[in-house]
Amino acid sequence: MHHPFTPLASVPVDVARARVHEEGWQSWSPSGAYALGEKPHRPANDNWATVCYRPGRTVPPGVFQGEGLLALDPGDGTPVRLWAATDLYRAVPSIRLEVHGDRAEVSADGPVQELTGPDVQSVLAEWADGLGVAPPRPAPTVWCSWYEYFTEVTEDDIHENLRAMDTLDLPVDVVQIDDGYQSALGDWLTLSGRFRSRAGIADTIRARGRRAGIWTAPFLVAPDSELATAHPDWLVRDTEGAPVHAGHNWGHELYALDTTHPDAAAYLTHVFATLRSEGYDYFKVDFLYAGALDGVRHSGADPLTAYRAGITLIRDAIGPDAYLLGCGAPILPSIGLFDAMRVSPDTAPHRRPEADDFSQPGQDSAEFTGRARQWQHGRLWINDPDCLMARPAVETRERWAAHVEATGGLMASSDRLLSLDAWGVATTRRLLTRGAR
Repeated sequence: MHHPFTPLASVPVDVARARVHEEGWQSWSPSGAYALGEKPHRPANDNWATVCYRPGRTVPPGVFQGEGLLALDPGDGTPVRLWAATDLYRAVPSIRLEVHGDRAEVSADGPVQELTGPDVQSVLAEWADGLGVAPPRPAPTVWCSWYEYFTEVTEDDIHENLRAMDTLDLPVDVVQIDDGYQSALGDWLTLSGRFRSRAGIADTIRARGRRAGIWTAPFLVAPDSELATAHPDWLVRDTEGAPVHAGHNWGHELYALDTTHPDAAAYLTHVFATLRSEGYDYFKVDFLYAGALDGVRHSGADPLTAYRAGITLIRDAIGPDAYLLGCGAPILPSIGLFDAMRVSPDTAPHRRPEADDFSQPGQDSAEFTGRARQWQHGRLWINDPDCLMARPAVETRERWAAHVEATGGLMASSDRLLSLDAWGVATTRRLLTRGAR
């Protein structure tokens, strides 16, 4: 249920110089500061609105909207003002700003507090400091299969790159297998035909002195998965009893796992405890927005409570020492749960995102939101700016590498290492060495 927007403040602004910072809902939602005359980034279609923005919250034209956080620099020398959610874990309000003449009218559909500061990044950082989150552990350095092999990754690809790390003397702590090892979304313990043994590959990685990492999208379920077929009662439902629509990707519809169903919760615990027992101790959990979608759940829990309970269940299964990286995750409801967090849309071998939708993969979109969320780094978690790609085929690879390096966050390589030229090897080694300090 959405509450009406109630006025919070009417602020005089210098229309030519004022800036508004919108905080997006989740990792991939565009976040950043705009001049009052600029059009903020909005979804180009309904599917991306579900998968990358805050579902069910459309923003009227000409309105700025932050999810739980909105900052205004009036541009006239007066302090920056920040409106921030007071309840991060149950009901994160949307906060709106509309310009009428030379005044900004601010409203919200839930309780917020107000802070002031000298500039946007520092007032956001001050708010984050006030939450009292424990300082994050340093991130390991990572090699990830995704941006070279995507869903077609094979066990042999992992072996080849493992050998190349030694040959090229790259300081990689974690070798992370991404999407493609599993038979279907939801069937995490059933292998695709491209992998022989999950425990075996973990053993090989560890025998070479590195740690084994693995990707899951724990709250997503494919309609044709064994899970959906055998346990339809484990899915989040709408009020009519149909599975909640969690978007469309991989060429099919997506459903959401109801982690408040005791059997679904037991299954999720079994999945992560099994992976941990096989030697994996670095977990990238992705598409987490699905765990916070509106819908009818077994326990009757509200979406954000169910989401946090689902992440807590995963953490309990992998243990306190395992490293947990969130992605596609609702930002404010995730505070206190993760070691690291993706703070931007995916990068890509190309600069511009599809349809100029800044929730979509592209270096421009990843840099825009990644820069604007730099205040989160070291305060809420280690920021993950997304992977370095340094191979010759990558557009503007020098600029992308400079962005990843400047964040000081999680350093991960995602190339076929033998495809790197001299610049690519040197840059990858330098960034990983920096990350490993």
